Formats: sequence, structure tokens, C-alpha cells
Amino acid sequence: MSAPAGDADLIELEVGPVAHGGHCVARHDGRVVFVRHALPGERVLAAVTDGAQDSRFLRADAVQVLLPSPDRVPPRCPHARPGGCGGCDFQHVAVPAQRALKAAVVREQMTRLARLGQDPAVSGLQVEQVPGDVDGLAWRTRVRLAAGPDGRLGLRRHRSHSLQLLDACPLLHPLVEATGVLGQRWPGAGQVQVAVAPWSGQSLLVVDGEPVPPRRSARLTEHAAGRSWRVEGTGFWQVHPGAPDVLVDAVRLALAPRSGEHLVDLYSGVGLFAGSLAADLGPGGRVDAVESDPGAVRAARRNLHDLPQVRLHTDRVQDWLRRGGLSRCDLVVLDPPRAGAGAATVAGMVRLAPRAVAYVACDPAALARDVATFAGHGWRLAGLRAFDLFPMTHHVECVALLEPGARPASQVS
Repeated sequence: MSAPAGDADLIELEVGPVAHGGHCVARHDGRVVFVRHALPGERVLAAVTDGAQDSRFLRADAVQVLLPSPDRVPPRCPHARPGGCGGCDFQHVAVPAQRALKAAVVREQMTRLARLGQDPAVSGLQVEQVPGDVDGLAWRTRVRLAAGPDGRLGLRRHRSHSLQLLDACPLLHPLVEATGVLGQRWPGAGQVQVAVAPWSGQSLLVVDGEPVPPRRSARLTEHAAGRSWRVEGTGFWQVHPGAPDVLVDAVRLALAPRSGEHLVDLYSGVGLFAGSLAADLGPGGRVDAVESDPGAVRAARRNLHDLPQVRLHTDRVQDWLRRGGLSRCDLVVLDPPRAGAGAATVAGMVRLAPRAVAYVACDPAALARDVATFAGHGWRLAGLRAFDLFPMTHHVECVALLEPGARPASQVS
């Protein structure tokens, strides 16, 4: 819904705290308003974009700022505005303030859903910059674009199927820009995916599932944690070029793997954590990596062929744990999809009696729910870090350390 033309259709709001999802919370006539394009402490005029007279809450866009925050900056993209592209949430926010907002969201979710507001691992949390990041721009190495009727490409508007056509995007990695994909027309196409690998300089275009130009392999070579990785161009790989190294380092520091230990890597993808940590376990160690996507397992088999201590399992994590093929292990790496692990998977991990679990989470609400489930089994949060892997958006990646027993929580550093 676009902003109304007349001031009489706008509502004046005193903007409150940031909330999960890229908006802030305000109140109007006794109702909660989730307002985008605003900052805590601002006074704005907002256009209601969603909600009827009897709705419990409203959604709105700040279309005029009456009292700006000192953290407000001009957006780098003309489409980062009310009614514009839905790809960014925080282009109007200075980058350090973006990280502070994300830290506040993680703390709020952990406080409300996991009841850990007084835990020093939560109360002292800060969102860390990824090494090599430059002003939160030019980091996106993978993007899925939609084609309009005339073949021009763009991204969807926020909570909409309508398309914002793009000539450029400041978040795209220079290698993506170098493909010239946004300057071309793709008549008859529905979707165009672009993936690039900065280390190898490779790029890949996939139109409606078919590589362009046609080729037998739609794979790229990435480099992280001292190893090369062959990954599907349309499969999962972290989109920020600095993310794989940052996450491997954080998981290794949290778990402190020892020679001869047994690691279980759940939702193992192409084998990033299994392959990176296998050397820490030594030739006497063991890794069981579980992934349901056959394509990712095939890639992991290629990537980890030199590591005989790694065993790959093509299976749903919950099913693999339920079947009980393994009675115990020492360590677990858990990197579930955005919905989180869930109660059954947590229970299955607890039955393995590891000394520690490193939980890599792309959604703080799902993480907090699962941390609460761990607590119900007598486990507790022993450390928490957060990383700004998705600048200009509301997304944030966390690495949590969970341990059995009632040991005092401490910041992983």
C-alpha cells in the first residue's frame, strides 16, 4: 500500500524501541503500530500500510520525520524508502547504530522468550563487524532477482508481490555488478539468480533454474577456513564473503575441540564446519555430518574426500536422531534453518550427552525458543556472540554456546 497523498491520512507517532523484523514499535489510539523507516526516539508522520479499524495492531511507514534521531543518515539507494524495495531495512541508519539495534533485538528475544535478561552473556551482547566489511555495502555475493513483464529485473517491495525495478544495488558485490545482469533484459524469464565467488573470481547466472550459458556444472569454488569448497551456485552458502571464516572461528572458539573427540554436525550443508573442525580432532577423532539435501551432501563428499574421519549422512536431522544410530558424542554443531531446531531435535541432541553444543542461528527468536527448550533439559547458555553478516537489513547471525548443568554463563570471547 502506497503512502496516502493527504496529511489528513497520516498519523503522528512517537517512535519507541526497535522490534524483531526491521521495524520499531509505536502506539496510536491504544493500538500497537509497527513502523518502518523510523528510529527509536523519533517523531514521525506515518502512513498506515496494513490494518483495519478493528485490528489489534497496525503496520505503517514513516513518510515524514518531524524529529530525527542523531543516528539517521541519507539512504545510499533511492529505492530504500516507503513503498520502495524490500531488500533493505536500515539504510536510513548509521552502520554502528544498525548494530546496536540488532543487539537490542537479540537481547529482547533472549529476555522475553528464554528469560535470560540478567544473564551476562545476553546483557553484555554486542553485534560484531565482519572483518573486511566496508560501510555495510558491496557484500552480497548471491541474489535472486525477479523479472517484470518487459524483462527488466528487480526485487520485491516489502510485504508485496509487486516489483521494484533496479538499475543498481549498493549491497551487491562488485563481481555481481560486473555480470551486467541488471543492465540486461530477460524477456520471458521469471527469476534470475546470480552467484559469485570472490576468491576464485567465478560468477554464475541461473535463469529459471537453467545456467546461462548452458553448462554441465553449476558450481563455484569458494575458499574459507584454509580450504577450498565446491558449492552449487543455487545451493546454500553464506552471502557475505567474510561470513564463513567468522562463523568457523566463533564455533571453534566456543567448542574448543580436542584431539580424539567425536563431533556431530547437524544441518551440515556442504561440510563447512565438519571439514574445518576435523583437523582439530585429529586422525583419532570422528565427525558425523547430517544433511537432508542430496545436492549439498554430494558437494560435501567432494569437499571432504581427504578426511576419512568424516562420515556423511543424507537424512533429516530429526529422523537421524530419532533412529538412535549413535549413542553419544562429545560435541555438536547445530546450524538449522530459520525456523530453528525445535523440541524434538533438541531432545535428540541432549540424549547424545555432548559436553557442548555450538548453535549457529540466523533468527534470534528461533534461537531464544530453542535455548528455552535446552533449559528445560537442564542445559544453560554459556556464551553468546552476534555478527553483522547482513548489513543494512534487520538480519543478524548468532553463535550460542550451550552446556549441560548449571555452570555460570560467561561471554565467549
